[in-house]
Amino acid sequence: MTTSYRGSVWVMLTPAVALIGVFILLPMALTIWLSLQDWSTQTGFQTARFIGLDNFLEIFGTTSIGRDFKGAFVNTAIYTALSVILILPLSVGLGLLVYQRNVAGGNFLRAVLFSTYMVPMIAVALVWSKLYSPSEGPFNQMLGWIGLGGQPWLSSPGTALISIVFLNVWQQVGYFTVLVIAGLTQIPRSLYEAAWIDGAEPHQQFYAITLPLLRRTLLFSAVIAVINAVQVFEPVALITQGGPVGSTNVLTYHIRRVGIERAQGGLGSAMAVTLMLSLIIVIFALFAFARRKDEE
Repeated sequence: MTTSYRGSVWVMLTPAVALIGVFILLPMALTIWLSLQDWSTQTGFQTARFIGLDNFLEIFGTTSIGRDFKGAFVNTAIYTALSVILILPLSVGLGLLVYQRNVAGGNFLRAVLFSTYMVPMIAVALVWSKLYSPSEGPFNQMLGWIGLGGQPWLSSPGTALISIVFLNVWQQVGYFTVLVIAGLTQIPRSLYEAAWIDGAEPHQQFYAITLPLLRRTLLFSAVIAVINAVQVFEPVALITQGGPVGSTNVLTYHIRRVGIERAQGGLGSAMAVTLMLSLIIVIFALFAFARRKDEE
């Protein structure tokens, strides 16, 4: 009976495992192999020449290749950190607002928030590029109504990256709000009733009950937010093309530019492997931080 059960499990798992191997594991292995090669994307794999870690030494070196890569790496780190820092508190606040039983139109608000996530990023990028327009954009017009001067938004190195962050937060926050609402539904109402009987104020209930019991949900949200943020590509490719002065040149766009436009497949693969390893380290750090909090 046990042997038959195990056999049926493997039969059901085989298609999924095969798809994961073909579309995820195999490309990852190929990228790692290419990162150790001198290879042009305009030629076949048979022309690749093994050079060891030279590609990694070059992207972390002092040449223009190294400077451009490190600039893109820093931009990606800033973009990711700002996105997560803004998305998580906003999703918690909106989740609490929608989840309140005495708020009229909660289901409608939930649908509106989630609908932003359903809009394709390409459409979001095109619309927000118009909103950020220096002369005709609604944002600068609204600033003029309150007596403030217009902002350069996407045309200034000091504001371009944060403008892309705001775009990402608007598009993503609805999805994470739904995750928070799902986490809130798992918290027993009896805990709040007991705290209310003991005289706990709403803010005390939030810090003593809601936030600790949402920790797992927030950990999952943080991991997904980080993964989504490091993959940013469409807004940069459609709106800024990495400018101005490289201020929005994130790693995914830079890897495309190096690996495809410049046909430096080995260097591009080394950059992709570095991004993958950095992402793994960040995710492990998040889990380690959450585990330490649980132990405390």
